[in-house]
Amino acid sequence: MAELTVGIGGFGAIGASVARALDAGPLDKGAVHGGIPGIRLVAVSARDHDGARARMAGMAKPPSVVGLAELASLADIVVECAPAAVFGDVATAAVEAGRIFIPLSCGALLQNMELVARAKVTGARIIVPTGALLGLDAVRAAAEGVIHSVHMVTRKPPKGLAGAPHLVENDINVENLSAPKLVFEGTARDAAKAFPANVNVAAALSLAGNGPDSTTIEIWADPTVTRNTHTIKVDSDATRFEMTIEGIPSPDNPATGLLTPLSVLATLRGLVSTLKVGT
Repeated sequence: MAELTVGIGGFGAIGASVARALDAGPLDKGAVHGGIPGIRLVAVSARDHDGARARMAGMAKPPSVVGLAELASLADIVVECAPAAVFGDVATAAVEAGRIFIPLSCGALLQNMELVARAKVTGARIIVPTGALLGLDAVRAAAEGVIHSVHMVTRKPPKGLAGAPHLVENDINVENLSAPKLVFEGTARDAAKAFPANVNVAAALSLAGNGPDSTTIEIWADPTVTRNTHTIKVDSDATRFEMTIEGIPSPDNPATGLLTPLSVLATLRGLVSTLKVGT
Protein backbone atom coordinates (compact mmCIF):
# COMPACT_ATOMS: atom_id res chain seq x y z
CA MET A 1 0.00 0.00 0.00
CA ALA A 2 1.34 3.42 -0.95
CA GLU A 3 2.37 5.77 1.85
CA LEU A 4 -0.16 8.44 2.79
CA THR A 5 0.93 11.87 3.97
CA VAL A 6 -0.86 13.74 6.74
CA GLY A 7 -1.35 17.40 7.56
CA ILE A 8 -2.81 18.48 10.90
CA GLY A 9 -4.91 21.63 11.11
CA GLY A 10 -4.37 22.96 14.61
CA PHE A 11 -1.47 22.35 16.98
CA GLY A 12 -3.18 22.53 20.35
CA ALA A 13 -3.66 19.71 22.83
CA ILE A 14 -5.10 17.29 20.27
CA GLY A 15 -3.02 18.24 17.25
CA ALA A 16 0.27 18.19 19.13
CA SER A 17 -0.54 14.80 20.68
CA VAL A 18 -1.35 13.28 17.27
CA ALA A 19 1.75 14.84 15.71
CA ARG A 20 4.08 13.47 18.38
CA ALA A 21 2.54 10.00 18.11
CA LEU A 22 3.03 9.98 14.33
CA ASP A 23 6.60 11.26 14.72
CA ALA A 24 7.59 8.51 17.16
CA GLY A 25 9.65 5.91 15.35
CA PRO A 26 9.11 2.18 15.94
CA LEU A 27 12.35 1.90 17.93
CA ASP A 28 11.69 4.84 20.26
CA LYS A 29 11.64 3.09 23.63
CA GLY A 30 9.85 5.91 25.40
CA ALA A 31 7.14 6.30 22.77
CA VAL A 32 3.60 5.36 23.65
CA HIS A 33 2.97 4.90 19.94
CA GLY A 34 5.54 3.74 17.43
CA GLY A 35 4.15 5.78 14.60
CA ILE A 36 1.88 4.22 11.97
CA PRO A 37 3.54 2.37 9.09
CA GLY A 38 2.25 3.81 5.84
CA ILE A 39 1.40 7.19 7.40
CA ARG A 40 3.83 10.13 7.35
CA LEU A 41 3.32 13.52 8.97
CA VAL A 42 4.38 16.33 6.64
CA ALA A 43 2.80 19.54 7.92
CA VAL A 44 0.84 21.19 10.71
CA SER A 45 -0.86 24.54 10.99
CA ALA A 46 -0.97 26.88 13.96
CA ARG A 47 -1.90 30.48 14.64
CA ASP A 48 1.54 31.06 16.17
CA HIS A 49 4.09 29.50 13.81
CA ASP A 50 7.10 30.23 16.01
CA GLY A 51 5.31 28.88 19.07
CA ALA A 52 4.41 25.69 17.21
CA ARG A 53 8.01 25.17 16.15
CA ALA A 54 9.12 25.64 19.74
CA ARG A 55 6.65 22.98 20.92
CA MET A 56 8.15 20.53 18.42
CA ALA A 57 11.32 20.29 20.50
CA GLY A 58 12.35 16.66 20.73
CA MET A 59 10.50 15.51 17.63
CA ALA A 60 12.61 13.36 15.33
CA LYS A 61 11.27 14.90 12.13
CA PRO A 62 9.51 18.18 12.86
CA PRO A 63 6.93 18.89 10.13
CA SER A 64 6.52 22.14 8.24
CA VAL A 65 4.30 24.79 9.82
CA VAL A 66 1.94 26.32 7.26
CA GLY A 67 -1.42 28.03 6.98
CA LEU A 68 -4.65 26.04 7.30
CA ALA A 69 -5.53 26.29 3.63
CA GLU A 70 -2.03 25.17 2.60
CA LEU A 71 -2.34 21.74 4.21
CA ALA A 72 -4.40 20.36 1.35
CA SER A 73 -1.66 21.10 -1.16
CA LEU A 74 0.89 19.14 0.87
CA ALA A 75 -0.94 16.14 2.33
CA ASP A 76 -3.18 13.27 1.20
CA ILE A 77 -5.04 13.39 4.54
CA VAL A 78 -6.02 16.56 6.36
CA VAL A 79 -6.92 16.22 10.05
CA GLU A 80 -8.88 19.17 11.45
CA CYS A 81 -8.55 19.88 15.16
CA ALA A 82 -8.63 23.67 15.07
CA PRO A 83 -11.09 26.09 16.70
CA ALA A 84 -14.55 25.83 15.13
CA ALA A 85 -14.32 29.45 13.99
CA VAL A 86 -11.69 28.57 11.36
CA PHE A 87 -13.21 25.23 10.35
CA GLY A 88 -14.08 26.49 6.86
CA ASP A 89 -10.49 27.51 6.12
CA VAL A 90 -9.17 23.97 6.40
CA ALA A 91 -12.29 22.06 5.38
CA THR A 92 -13.02 23.84 2.11
CA ALA A 93 -9.43 23.56 0.90
CA ALA A 94 -9.27 19.85 1.75
CA VAL A 95 -12.54 19.02 0.02
CA GLU A 96 -11.78 21.10 -3.05
CA ALA A 97 -8.41 19.34 -3.40
CA GLY A 98 -10.09 15.91 -3.21
CA ARG A 99 -8.30 14.91 -0.02
CA ILE A 100 -9.30 12.60 2.79
CA PHE A 101 -10.66 15.03 5.37
CA ILE A 102 -10.90 14.01 9.04
CA PRO A 103 -12.78 16.66 11.04
CA LEU A 104 -12.98 16.79 14.81
CA SER A 105 -15.14 19.93 14.83
CA CYS A 106 -18.20 17.87 13.94
CA GLY A 107 -20.49 20.60 15.20
CA ALA A 108 -19.02 22.92 12.57
CA LEU A 109 -19.49 20.21 9.96
CA LEU A 110 -23.23 20.23 10.73
CA GLN A 111 -23.25 23.91 9.75
CA ASN A 112 -21.37 23.17 6.52
CA MET A 113 -23.03 20.05 5.15
CA GLU A 114 -22.70 21.40 1.60
CA LEU A 115 -19.14 20.07 1.88
CA VAL A 116 -20.52 16.53 1.67
CA ALA A 117 -22.20 17.26 -1.67
CA ARG A 118 -19.07 19.00 -2.89
CA ALA A 119 -16.92 16.00 -1.92
CA LYS A 120 -18.95 13.85 -4.31
CA VAL A 121 -17.82 16.13 -7.11
CA THR A 122 -14.15 16.50 -6.16
CA GLY A 123 -13.57 12.91 -5.02
CA ALA A 124 -12.81 13.91 -1.45
CA ARG A 125 -13.76 11.68 1.49
CA ILE A 126 -14.97 13.04 4.82
CA ILE A 127 -14.30 10.61 7.66
CA VAL A 128 -15.58 11.54 11.11
CA PRO A 129 -13.67 9.75 13.89
CA THR A 130 -15.43 8.42 16.95
CA GLY A 131 -13.56 10.89 19.12
CA ALA A 132 -14.35 10.78 22.84
CA LEU A 133 -17.53 8.77 22.30
CA LEU A 134 -18.38 5.07 22.02
CA GLY A 135 -20.80 2.84 20.20
CA LEU A 136 -20.89 4.60 16.84
CA ASP A 137 -20.51 1.23 15.11
CA ALA A 138 -23.72 0.03 16.75
CA VAL A 139 -25.52 3.30 15.97
CA ARG A 140 -24.45 3.16 12.33
CA ALA A 141 -25.63 -0.42 12.06
CA ALA A 142 -28.98 0.46 13.67
CA ALA A 143 -29.35 3.31 11.16
CA GLU A 144 -29.42 0.77 8.34
CA GLY A 145 -32.84 -0.12 9.76
CA VAL A 146 -35.23 2.21 11.57
CA ILE A 147 -34.10 4.22 14.59
CA HIS A 148 -36.89 5.36 16.88
CA SER A 149 -34.83 7.56 19.21
CA VAL A 150 -31.29 8.55 20.15
CA HIS A 151 -30.69 10.45 23.38
CA MET A 152 -27.42 11.46 25.02
CA VAL A 153 -26.73 12.79 28.50
CA THR A 154 -23.41 14.59 28.90
CA ARG A 155 -21.95 15.43 32.31
CA LYS A 156 -18.77 17.47 32.55
CA PRO A 157 -16.82 19.10 35.36
CA PRO A 158 -17.99 22.74 35.34
CA LYS A 159 -14.60 24.10 34.28
CA GLY A 160 -14.87 22.03 31.10
CA LEU A 161 -17.95 24.04 30.07
CA ALA A 162 -16.77 27.47 31.17
CA GLY A 163 -16.97 30.11 28.46
CA ALA A 164 -19.37 28.21 26.19
CA PRO A 165 -21.52 30.60 24.09
CA HIS A 166 -24.77 29.21 25.52
CA LEU A 167 -23.64 29.92 29.08
CA VAL A 168 -22.44 33.42 28.25
CA GLU A 169 -25.50 34.40 26.22
CA ASN A 170 -27.92 33.12 28.85
CA ASP A 171 -25.92 34.33 31.85
CA ILE A 172 -25.61 30.81 33.27
CA ASN A 173 -23.05 30.57 36.05
CA VAL A 174 -21.38 27.18 36.60
CA GLU A 175 -18.83 28.32 39.17
CA ASN A 176 -18.90 27.03 42.74
CA LEU A 177 -21.69 24.54 42.09
CA SER A 178 -22.55 22.18 44.93
CA ALA A 179 -24.87 19.96 42.85
CA PRO A 180 -25.28 19.00 39.17
CA LYS A 181 -26.92 21.69 37.06
CA LEU A 182 -28.76 21.11 33.77
CA VAL A 183 -27.48 23.83 31.43
CA PHE A 184 -28.91 22.66 28.10
CA GLU A 185 -31.60 20.40 26.73
CA GLY A 186 -32.38 20.18 23.02
CA THR A 187 -31.27 18.78 19.68
CA ALA A 188 -27.75 17.88 18.63
CA ARG A 189 -27.85 20.65 16.02
CA ASP A 190 -28.65 23.28 18.64
CA ALA A 191 -26.13 21.83 21.07
CA ALA A 192 -23.38 22.13 18.46
CA LYS A 193 -24.08 25.85 18.16
CA ALA A 194 -24.43 26.36 21.90
CA PHE A 195 -21.29 24.43 22.91
CA PRO A 196 -18.98 24.36 19.84
CA ALA A 197 -15.92 23.25 21.85
CA ASN A 198 -17.67 20.75 24.10
CA VAL A 199 -20.15 18.47 22.36
CA ASN A 200 -18.70 17.52 18.99
CA VAL A 201 -19.55 14.03 20.22
CA ALA A 202 -23.26 14.89 19.91
CA ALA A 203 -22.76 15.95 16.29
CA ALA A 204 -20.88 12.74 15.50
CA LEU A 205 -23.60 10.68 17.16
CA SER A 206 -26.30 12.43 15.13
CA LEU A 207 -24.43 11.89 11.85
CA ALA A 208 -24.07 8.19 12.63
CA GLY A 209 -27.71 7.80 13.62
CA ASN A 210 -30.97 9.58 12.94
CA GLY A 211 -29.74 13.09 12.17
CA PRO A 212 -29.00 16.28 14.11
CA ASP A 213 -32.64 17.34 14.46
CA SER A 214 -33.84 13.99 15.82
CA THR A 215 -30.95 13.33 18.21
CA THR A 216 -31.56 14.86 21.63
CA ILE A 217 -29.05 15.79 24.31
CA GLU A 218 -28.87 16.98 27.89
CA ILE A 219 -25.75 18.79 29.10
CA TRP A 220 -25.01 18.96 32.81
CA ALA A 221 -22.36 20.93 34.65
CA ASP A 222 -21.59 18.42 37.35
CA PRO A 223 -19.18 19.15 40.21
CA THR A 224 -19.47 15.54 41.38
CA VAL A 225 -17.65 14.14 38.34
CA THR A 226 -13.99 14.38 37.39
CA ARG A 227 -14.40 12.86 33.95
CA ASN A 228 -16.33 13.86 30.83
CA THR A 229 -19.22 11.40 30.93
CA HIS A 230 -21.52 10.57 28.03
CA THR A 231 -24.45 8.17 28.21
CA ILE A 232 -26.14 7.13 24.96
CA LYS A 233 -29.57 5.54 24.75
CA VAL A 234 -30.71 4.13 21.40
CA ASP A 235 -34.00 2.48 20.52
CA SER A 236 -34.47 0.99 17.04
CA ASP A 237 -36.34 -1.78 15.28
CA ALA A 238 -33.25 -4.00 15.52
CA THR A 239 -31.85 -3.21 18.96
CA ARG A 240 -32.08 -1.23 22.14
CA PHE A 241 -28.99 -0.31 24.09
CA GLU A 242 -27.51 2.09 26.63
CA MET A 243 -23.81 2.82 26.99
CA THR A 244 -21.74 5.12 29.17
CA ILE A 245 -18.19 6.34 28.71
CA GLU A 246 -16.13 8.29 31.22
CA GLY A 247 -13.32 10.10 29.45
CA ILE A 248 -10.39 11.65 31.27
CA PRO A 249 -10.20 15.38 30.41
CA SER A 250 -7.01 16.60 28.78
CA PRO A 251 -4.87 18.52 31.30
CA ASP A 252 -4.09 21.02 28.54
CA ASN A 253 -7.73 21.49 27.49
CA PRO A 254 -10.44 20.25 29.88
CA ALA A 255 -13.09 20.79 27.18
CA THR A 256 -11.78 17.69 25.39
CA GLY A 257 -10.65 14.25 26.48
CA LEU A 258 -7.46 12.23 26.26
CA LEU A 259 -9.25 9.63 24.12
CA THR A 260 -9.83 12.06 21.24
CA PRO A 261 -6.28 12.09 19.81
CA LEU A 262 -6.12 8.32 20.22
CA SER A 263 -9.31 8.06 18.16
CA VAL A 264 -7.64 10.09 15.42
CA LEU A 265 -4.68 7.72 15.43
CA ALA A 266 -7.01 4.71 15.25
CA THR A 267 -8.80 6.31 12.29
CA LEU A 268 -5.52 6.92 10.48
CA ARG A 269 -4.36 3.38 11.20
CA GLY A 270 -7.60 2.04 9.72
CA LEU A 271 -6.82 3.77 6.43
CA VAL A 272 -3.66 1.71 5.90
CA SER A 273 -4.23 -1.51 7.89
CA THR A 274 -4.71 -4.82 6.15
CA LEU A 275 -7.06 -5.81 8.99
CA LYS A 276 -9.68 -3.32 10.16
CA VAL A 277 -12.06 -4.30 12.96
CA GLY A 278 -15.44 -2.55 13.15
CA THR A 279 -17.82 -1.22 10.52
